[in-house]
Amino acid sequence: MLYALRMSDDLRLTVLGSATPYPDVDNPCSGYLVSGGGARVWMDAGTGTLARLRRHVGLDELDAIWISHLHADHSADLLTAYYGALYADVRLSAPIPLYGPPGIADRLAHFLTNGPSRSPIESAFAVHELHDGHRARVGPLTLTSREVAHGMPAFAVRVEDGDASLVYSGDTAPCANLTSLAQGCDVLLCEADSGQAPAEGERVHHTPEEAGDTAASARAGRLIVTHVGPFLTPLQAVERASTRFTGPVEHAVPDAVFPIG
Repeated sequence: MLYALRMSDDLRLTVLGSATPYPDVDNPCSGYLVSGGGARVWMDAGTGTLARLRRHVGLDELDAIWISHLHADHSADLLTAYYGALYADVRLSAPIPLYGPPGIADRLAHFLTNGPSRSPIESAFAVHELHDGHRARVGPLTLTSREVAHGMPAFAVRVEDGDASLVYSGDTAPCANLTSLAQGCDVLLCEADSGQAPAEGERVHHTPEEAGDTAASARAGRLIVTHVGPFLTPLQAVERASTRFTGPVEHAVPDAVFPIG
């Protein structure tokens, strides 16, 4: 698998995990490897995803890490990645670029510091705080982030490599920023956590139907539902999203590889 990912320059998405709010026995929490043009980005680092990531790429081979928000099911494996990067067999030529919400470095330091001196977070990660409209280049890839509606600082991202485009919702209720970011994308990777829409004012996730609506409004080429909550099966989420979106709908099955474009 590692050889196959290295040999292809085409943009692709590899699912490391898609469970929420804690890992299943055969499915880690949210985490994805996006690769294209020789660049490799670990996108969300939920519980259990670091081990799956290492099937494909080492920490010292990553070009960047991108984190949507600081809930543990999207970021907890940064803690063990820190130990791997600084205190194990990994030899970094430079800190790994880490793109994440404001305050991410202090949050990591809070968990990792065990004495009077702050743990050297910046020795492992070159931290870049996201903001609405943030844009970064990672090799040939362009990453554009928009703030989304999750009741806390949270971001979606559009990854582009030439004409190929992938949009990842992170965790969010339906919102204009996500729909705008996803306009005309080849693939929308959208969370479908909620079995039913909550009362007004409590919305922080998509239902499967809403994921279909977002994909349809954005004229996405394909919808991949992810982050399906424990009270739905993936098949139910796919079927429900398909009632609102007429294009292909799939589930983010762990270890699945999706070509983009």
